[in-house]
Amino acid sequence: MIEITRAAYAQMVGAALDAYPYEACGLIAGPPAAGGGAGDKAPTYYPCNNIAESARVYTIDPMDHLRAERHADDNGWEINGVVHSHTHSEPYPSPTDVSSAPDPSWHYVIISLKREAPEARSY
Repeated sequence: MIEITRAAYAQMVGAALDAYPYEACGLIAGPPAAGGGAGDKAPTYYPCNNIAESARVYTIDPMDHLRAERHADDNGWEINGVVHSHTHSEPYPSPTDVSSAPDPSWHYVIISLKREAPEARSY
């Protein structure tokens, strides 16, 4: 389970709504876990451009990823997850989501816009 601040959550949902009808994407960061690995707190959300410009897939802009990595490093944090939206489906990982997951220690947050109110889940 990951603990996301209210501010980061509000930014994630706002980015998903703003990107519609395309999928939104971004990265989350926080302090490293004791003993190494991805931590379970995400006080920071980095919105990223979806260069795929698609309602079905996302590709994080490499320059946005680099900027997020540098900012996280400067603050003693590390990238510990990725966020993306599903525009018309449940907040469950698709086969594409699973096959493109870059780091097994990361948290994967999906914001669904299928219903009237956005719904988020983390894996």
